[in-house]
Amino acid sequence: MFEGFYKVRFQLNDTVGRSVMYARDGKMLGGNSAFAHIGTYEKIGDEVAIEIKTVRHNPDPNYRAMAGTDDATLLARGRPDGDLYRFDGRLKELPGAVFSSVMTPIEEEAIPIAGGVGEGGIVNGLYSIHIRMLDGVDGGLTGVMLLNDGRILGGDASFYYLGTYTSANGRWKGQILNQEHTPARGENPVFGGHEVGIGFAGTCDGEGALLDATALAGKRSLRLTAVLKLMRRA
Repeated sequence: MFEGFYKVRFQLNDTVGRSVMYARDGKMLGGNSAFAHIGTYEKIGDEVAIEIKTVRHNPDPNYRAMAGTDDATLLARGRPDGDLYRFDGRLKELPGAVFSSVMTPIEEEAIPIAGGVGEGGIVNGLYSIHIRMLDGVDGGLTGVMLLNDGRILGGDASFYYLGTYTSANGRWKGQILNQEHTPARGENPVFGGHEVGIGFAGTCDGEGALLDATALAGKRSLRLTAVLKLMRRA
């Protein structure tokens, strides 16, 4: 079955990138530290045909678009290789460039839903998330987060998130476990090398959410704040 939560290693000519991706019911939603990836898939015999568009959510110019444009469209076909899926394809905006990727499943642990989403709760969908550390600590994270009826899946180029939440009347709260899928200690010394538990609470509306949180990274207790912006309803 192709449906599930994956870490993705992709390559365009000689340039390598990483992201997370969730596939279900013909839709693909994911992304990384600078781009959201929004698309569809279709099963054709033993193959999976995908079309994915990239949308920038992080304006930092240090994150360059591999295709030379922020808005790119990928067309690719893939086949299973054991538990993996391997894809080959092209970008509409960059004729002649060679694209390939490997999607590796992330084990979705059985996370009990702490509660439900009531009236005035946060909207199901794919969000960008920008995390800022507090109390003078340098660092932060940017990535994407998929919220769906009390469950959280998300990540970026180095980490993936699993969690639960409850929400109603313009507020939400929950727990997230942040883990590495690709070593990040050199790039992110705050979270890199740790399994980080995060408890949060905040406000939400139809366009996004805010949260304040406490994270436990190793022996350090860290305060942080984050902004979520809705990019695609799910």
